[in-house]
Amino acid sequence: MELQRCRLLRGVMLLSFLMECYGRFVVEKNSLRVTSPEKIKGTHNSAIGNFGIPQYGGTLAGVVVYPKDNRKGCKSFHDFGISFRSKSGALPNFVLIDRGECFFAIKVWNAQQAGASAVLVADDISEALITMDTPEETRSSAKYIENIMIPSALVEKSFGETLKKTIAGGDVVNVNLDWREAVPHPDDRVEYELWTNSNDECGAKCDILMKFVKDFKGAAQILEKGGYTQFTPHYITWYCPQAFTQSMQCKSQCINHGRYCAPDPEQDFSLGYQGRDVVLENLRQLCVFRAAKQNKKPWLWWDYVTDFQIRCPMREKKYNKECADDVIRALGVDVQKIDRCMGDPNVDSEHPILKEEQDAQVGKGPRGDVTILPTIVVNNHQYRGKLAKVAVMKAICSGFEETTEPSVCLSSDVETNECLENNGGCWQDKAANLTACRDTFRGRVCECPFVDGVRFKGDGYRNCEASGTGRCKINNGGCWHETRDGQTYSACSVSIDICLISFSPKLCPCSNQGSEQEDGHGKCKCPTGFKGDGVNTCEDIDECKEKKLCHCPECLCKNTWGAYECTCSGGGLYIRDQDRGACISKTGTQVKASWADIWVILIGLAMSSGGAYLIYKYRLRSYMDSEIRAIMAQYMPLDGEAEVPNYVSERA
Repeated sequence: MELQRCRLLRGVMLLSFLMECYGRFVVEKNSLRVTSPEKIKGTHNSAIGNFGIPQYGGTLAGVVVYPKDNRKGCKSFHDFGISFRSKSGALPNFVLIDRGECFFAIKVWNAQQAGASAVLVADDISEALITMDTPEETRSSAKYIENIMIPSALVEKSFGETLKKTIAGGDVVNVNLDWREAVPHPDDRVEYELWTNSNDECGAKCDILMKFVKDFKGAAQILEKGGYTQFTPHYITWYCPQAFTQSMQCKSQCINHGRYCAPDPEQDFSLGYQGRDVVLENLRQLCVFRAAKQNKKPWLWWDYVTDFQIRCPMREKKYNKECADDVIRALGVDVQKIDRCMGDPNVDSEHPILKEEQDAQVGKGPRGDVTILPTIVVNNHQYRGKLAKVAVMKAICSGFEETTEPSVCLSSDVETNECLENNGGCWQDKAANLTACRDTFRGRVCECPFVDGVRFKGDGYRNCEASGTGRCKINNGGCWHETRDGQTYSACSVSIDICLISFSPKLCPCSNQGSEQEDGHGKCKCPTGFKGDGVNTCEDIDECKEKKLCHCPECLCKNTWGAYECTCSGGGLYIRDQDRGACISKTGTQVKASWADIWVILIGLAMSSGGAYLIYKYRLRSYMDSEIRAIMAQYMPLDGEAEVPNYVSERA
């Protein structure tokens, strides 16, 4: 795909004529040196393909092969019985393919499948070199584009003809592809930029970008925290001509009266999210970066962007300010500061940050205009190649002055523990020493933990709640609990409540009675004698006010914490039988109790006395008689019994 002219995204018909094509596209090149045969030795420029993995900072030597069939590479070479796999001990094969008929990426993919180590595409037009870009990605094309691992380059038509004639004459052509100067490397710090977009519904290209940001985050943060790099995110916007600012298209896609616009995600102005929503989120991400940079933590931008992608996707209708603010708070950034930075999107004036972004799109010095999304710029040179962690790391590391590369560039192991700072922005319970932050090779993830057989459930960012029968063992299941004077009450209960079989509310404070709050996995219920939400508060109920208790005129009700006590006025003794109560004087006389209550109590006493008498008569008396008889038998024989001999021990 040729990129010598400006082009805007498909489906945005109005914006297609809003920008003048004043841009300057710079082709990023690497050196191609012919080492043999002698007659064509020399160095030539080649344009780096915008896919595959260029060997930034290194070189690759090989033999040029020009196939007899399928010379444009638009079909599988296996169909022609052609293989480019080199023999053991031989130089790798670089396949020379003619331009035309199909996309550049398809040519390189077919050559890679046949065993090629690199691809040179010979131009069919006498013109300056252009960049071989990827086709407009679809789900099917993205699959092979992502899997292109070999480097490729476009060479000029005249040089391609020279290579073909030399190979046809029977000579072996050895070449050396050199990327060591593709990125300048002036000092011990690399400045790089990522031109990106917050829209997550633009097809395969958005999916590739999101995957790269997640994969690259860990390495990027190590480089930034160590002071090895200076990273800056950028976002492309367009403007709407003044004559169209009141049109539906401009209003739906632009803010600040048509000054800053982005394409409609669905390419339908009446459905779903609008282009202005994308511009606002782009601006929010810029403000997060600036706020984090002021706090000397610019790497927080990577956390915000990856978390926003996970928590606030368009397809779940969460791509909004409310969700974004939750992510910002989780990272410890002041939301109000971000709001002030964003300003009013409806004012008829320039926004300083977005104006700066539009100015930065225009290339300065060796860097050309940014016209491709996404684009990475390393030391003011646009990166070309696959948007993948390993490939981009090669480019960044090649930007360091020789011998000043950080250790991360010399090792494939990029380990970091992002949970050590601000808990990675994940949920945590400091009281129970629990966290949802888990460190991985690609960066931290927020996942609710599994501790001591208790699984926590939630989004991992704002909440994690214990579930299952053991939930009350962990921090009381997040429910209210309190201890006073050695007595503890808890509002935590589980699905199978053992309190149902208890006879005493004090022995089982987690009773099913009382108010409750469902959490989806268990319940927080205020125990008997309390009321409240069960989570934050449970207040003691004054049973003496809310219920008629103690059941007699002279009975006094006293409220206690979680329960109550019944006493009698005048120093009487309170007696309770099931649901009835009475006050009896300590001298045995009734204290104004009702005749019904007195009869109930007297009958109860009579029955108790009768039972005691029967026990005495038949059990206790019989036992005592037998004991007395045994004692007396030791001193005198009783009637009907023989004399018990008296044994005396003899001394030696």
